[in-house]
Formats: sequence, structure tokens, C-alpha cells
Amino acid sequence: MSEMITADLVDLDLSADSKEAAARALAERMVALGRVTDLDGFLADVAAREAQMPTGLDGGIGIPHCRSEHVTEPTLAFGRSAAGIDFGAADGPADLIFLIAAPAGADDAHLTILSSLARQLMNAEFTDALRAAADADAAAALIRGEEPDGTGGVPEGIEDSEDSVDSVAVPAAASAGAATGIATGSPDVGPEEGPQNGSEEGPRNGPDDGPAERGRPFRVVAVTSCPTGIAHTYMAAESLEKAGREAGVEVVVETQGSAGFTRLDPAVIEAADGVIFAHDVPVRDKDRFAGKPTVDTGVKAAINRPGELIDEVRGRAARGEVTAAGAAGAAGTDGASGTTPVERGGKPGEGYGTKLRVWLMSGVSYMVPFVAAGGLLIALGFAIGGYEINKAPSVMDHFVWSQADSWAALLFQVGGVAFAFLVPVLAGYIAYGMADRPGLVPGFVGGSIALTVNAGFLGGLAAGLISGAVVMAIQRVRIPAALRGIMPVVVIPLISSAVVGFLMFVVIGKPIASAQKAMTDWLSGLSGANAVLLGALLGLMMCFDLGGPVNKVAYAFATAGIAVADPSDSAMKIMAAVMAAGMVPPLAMALATTVRGKLFNAAEGENGKAAWVLGASFISEGAIPFAAADPLRVIPSSMVGGALTGALSMAFGATLRAPHGGIFVVPLIGNPLLYLVAIAAGVCVTTALVIVLKGLRKPAPGAVSQGPGGTDPSAPSPEAKQPVAA
Repeated sequence: MSEMITADLVDLDLSADSKEAAARALAERMVALGRVTDLDGFLADVAAREAQMPTGLDGGIGIPHCRSEHVTEPTLAFGRSAAGIDFGAADGPADLIFLIAAPAGADDAHLTILSSLARQLMNAEFTDALRAAADADAAAALIRGEEPDGTGGVPEGIEDSEDSVDSVAVPAAASAGAATGIATGSPDVGPEEGPQNGSEEGPRNGPDDGPAERGRPFRVVAVTSCPTGIAHTYMAAESLEKAGREAGVEVVVETQGSAGFTRLDPAVIEAADGVIFAHDVPVRDKDRFAGKPTVDTGVKAAINRPGELIDEVRGRAARGEVTAAGAAGAAGTDGASGTTPVERGGKPGEGYGTKLRVWLMSGVSYMVPFVAAGGLLIALGFAIGGYEINKAPSVMDHFVWSQADSWAALLFQVGGVAFAFLVPVLAGYIAYGMADRPGLVPGFVGGSIALTVNAGFLGGLAAGLISGAVVMAIQRVRIPAALRGIMPVVVIPLISSAVVGFLMFVVIGKPIASAQKAMTDWLSGLSGANAVLLGALLGLMMCFDLGGPVNKVAYAFATAGIAVADPSDSAMKIMAAVMAAGMVPPLAMALATTVRGKLFNAAEGENGKAAWVLGASFISEGAIPFAAADPLRVIPSSMVGGALTGALSMAFGATLRAPHGGIFVVPLIGNPLLYLVAIAAGVCVTTALVIVLKGLRKPAPGAVSQGPGGTDPSAPSPEAKQPVAA
């Protein structure tokens, strides 16, 4: 295997003035060496990863990185900027920029090397030596862990590091299973901490060394993970371990990276006095850590302030704050009950409004599959049996195999059962977002009561929030250790369900039911200009973030109106307007790449082909690659077209009983021809705006002239490719 970094991949005088320009300058070096096959496609993948979370780190470091199908082999490129480049770090611009490129299907040994570099970046001697490197050869040798020729030698303690990025020795060791815990994803246990996890002797901190043992260091186990699993995962681990050594705390880290991971020995977890979760993707098998003081935060917090996290978990241990069995991670960074699985990507210090949005989106995201399945089954029942099928007897009493009406009744009744879960699932998973699994029981109970008292969608929202709050309050109560085992199974479900049931039946159920009826009556009375304005507003929301929280709010509002046995005409108009507006952005991007392909690069041209199908299927996310690459032109254009489509759909009186399906449910739409006209009008307006706005700038680098049908006549026709942004 060739070296991952050579002098040709080093730029010690990087003159870029933005992170995009820096990534392009370094990526061009990869292209020149044949390490990257499609410059713009690769940069789109880098941008998509950057959009998930900034890659700037304290200490003047920027690490743009991604896995991409346009990368032929794992590659590092290094740039040093005198002026500094903003990569989103809290302490200012970065002067050391590492562009890390991994193939989409990179094997474990390759990813191990990249993760080793990530750990080295936490070594101040290593970064100081890079800043002092006199030439490209010296910098490349330093990164590979070799002794460079001439000046700028490797500082003491670096050349023999097991984490050096040696392009030959490390892969061989990793593939043979002989690398350190860093390389394989298993915990690092140094000479002072006992044998490595999995050895015959076992870890020093075994079960006999209980947390109450006097005369031994405080012990912490941690889990780190990030979306890509290459850089931040291992930098967070290194940072926590270093902070632990400085504080006299034993820290053992499980790195859940792209190269896989080795679970910590249960004895190590059992002997730990506290747990730190530093992650931006869900922790795998987190129940192993239940019953211990826990701090749950984002991965960058472990990189930037590891000492604070260690102090925080020690404080929790001193106060006796532990997670309930089966609810590891319930203790967060802002109190005894803090963050939960759906908040893991959040930043420390987020306000209540942000947390409320995340909790609500947790419920909506679990509700949507029930909406789609139930709604489409009901729509199919209407399509086969007509709109009188809702009066058919139960299929348990009357079902004739050879009659279409019986099959229509079956589909309608199964869809109705699925729809009946909407409010309980919404409430249950809002409570789950707040309090983890202990919130599910009271949430589902409260949601079912909301249906019983006719409080509907609003009642489900209230029941979910109340259930989560009640469980969080119970979890704050300190209880004897002997009772902790029955808390999540008996005590929390019993008390929380009783409290939520009392509140929903006796206190707030009737007022919410009245509010729900008032909202339904208001929607039923919408007509003329008011209906058109509502359609425009919903269209703007559907196109604002293309499948994000605002989009989901509009979609949930629409589906709540038709999630009844006999939806009103106004509710079906709203559903039609929402689906029509959501189809506009991907269809418009597909049309724009066909009409004016020279304004788009090759990767966007391929994404445009896929956007035809995604848009026709009502999948707004088909426009995300375009919005991520050029948000200031694509998003406003999409919002204008979406608002027009939503307004026209309402004005035309189009109705829809199905909550999903795109053009495939056109036969179920009232006024279908005018409905398609509304969609076409929005698509044309968005397409025109995007073409005009993009035409005001220079053609995209790497754009190709396209022949009839939007294809490059000189190029083969590969399958549509989506950015790989993990």
C-alpha cells in the first residue's frame, strides 16, 4: 500500500481564505496523485459532513474529513495557514488543516490509521513540531511517525508512539490484531492501569475493587463516537485519557468508530465509579452502563473540556446521582436527569426551547411511519371500494374472498387500527425523548387517555410532555440502593401512570378537548383568502429545511387533521397543499439540472437524476445535496415555489385523504388536474429562480456541458450517486 501522506500532499503556505477554499486546495493535490477521482463530488461529501458538525478544534486545528466513493485509497493532506482559517472552533481560526479522505468501503486497517492521526492531534508536542517543520518532506515524515531528514526532527516521545501514522507498520499490526486498544477500538490500558482488556490476567480494576474501596484512584469508563467515526471519536478518547492522567483519575475509553469497536470488559464497567458518554450518534449497548453516575454530552465537549466532564461525573458520584437500570444516559449535563438519546447531538447550555423542539421531534419521527402506513391503507380502501367503504361491517363478521369490497374494507379497517396508534405513539415517544425508556409507559397511557376524552393531537402533545416531566421528577428522588432494581419496572411506571392518568382525566383533558374542537371548527370554516394564505404558509414551512424540524411541524399539522375516521374537507385540503409543496424542491432541482446542466457540477447532475424519483414520491430530502452545496440560492427559491404551490392547491380546492405517496396517489386526489397544475407552477418558478441566481455567478467548477436529456454525451451513464456523509 502506498503512503497515506507524502510531500506532494503537504502545503506549508496554504493561502486559502475560507474552509471551502482550503478543502479544495488540498483536495486538488489528492486528485493530482490519483487518490480522488471526482474533485467536486468529493468536495460535496466533505461539505455534507461539515454541515453536520463543524470540524474545527481548539488549539488551531481544522480536520475536514469524510468517507466518499470518490476516494480510491485512504489519504491525508496537510496545510499550514499563516493567516488562519475559520473552521468553527470556539477559540478562533485554525492554522493546521488536515483533510482526511477515506473510501466509502475502507477496511478496518485503513480507518485505524486515520484514527491514529486523530489521537496524535491531541499531543501538543506533535502539533508544535508541525508548526515548526521547515519543509514538506519533514512535515509528511512527522505525520507518518518517521524521523525526517534534515531539520525539524520528531520531538522526543513522538517517534516511538504507537499512534504514529505509519503507512506500512500500523496496518500490518492492526490487521493482525496486534495494535493497541486505540487501533482496534478496545480500551487503552497502559502499564500503570493493568493489562489490556481481554488479556488472561484481566483488568486491574476488577469487581473486587469496588467503588467504595479506599486508597485507589477514581475510575471512569467512557464511550466516544461521532458521525464519521474517524476523527472526533478518537480525539475525544485521547483528550479524556490525558485529562484523567493529569487529574489522577483512571479513564478507560470505548471508541465506537468506523473500524468497529470492542466492548469494554464487564468487570471494568462494574468497577467504574462513573460514566461519560461523549457522542453525536447513539451509544451502542448503553444499558451496560446503567446504575452509575453518568454525564451525557456531545463529542466535541470531550475534546474541548475533558477536565470539566471528569469533575462533573465525580460530583455526581459524590451526590449519589445514578441512572436507573435500563436507562443509562438519563443523567445529563444539566442536572440529575439531563439529556436523553434524542439530545445527544445537542450542545452544552442549550435553552429550553431547543430541548422542547427536540422532544417534540422525537414523538413526530416515531409517529410518521404509522401515519404513512395507516393513511395509505385507508386511501387504498377508498380507491377500491369508494368513499362509502367506511360504513362497511367488520371484516370479522363479513368477508368474501372474491369480492373487491371485502378487500377494500379490510384495507380500510387495518389502516384505521394503525391510525389509532398515532396519538399514543406521539405521546409515548415525546416522553421517551425527555426521560428515556421509563417515559414510555406513562406516555402511551396518557396518549390513550387523550383519545378517550377526545383531546386528539393536542392532548397527545400535552400527555407526552407531562409524562416526561413526571418521570424526570421521580428520577431526581434519591432512593435506597436496594430499591433501584425495581424502579424502572414497577415504581416509575406505577406512579407516573397514576399521576398522568389523574391529570388527563380530571384536570386538563376536557379543556384540551375543547381547544381541539375549536381548532377543528376553525379549519373547517377556512375559505377564500384565509385558506390561500394558510396554504402559502405551509408551503414555506415544507421547503424551509427539507425534512427538518420545521418541515415536520407542517407535515404533523396536516396529518393530524386527517387522522380521524371522517376527516373534514378543510383538513384534506391542507394535506393536499402540504404534500404538493413538499414535492416542489427535488423536482425543481431535477428540472434545473436538465435544463441548465452547465450551472451544476457533475455530482449535482447525478443527484438531479435521482431527484426526479424522490420528488415524485414526496421525499423532500431529495433536494438536500443541492441545498447543502448552495443554500443561499436553493432554499429561498424552493420556499417561493413551495408557497406558490401550497396557495394554488388551496385555491383550487384540491383534497387528499392519503398522507403520503406523491404522484402515485393522484387518483385519490380531489381536482387532480388542477393539483398537478399547482405542483408544476411551483416547480417552474423554483427552477427559474435557481437558474437565474446561479447564472449570476461563474459556472460551477467541474460542470459539464450536457446534451439532450441532461446527460454528458462523452461520459458513461453511472448510477445516481448520493453524497456519503457519515
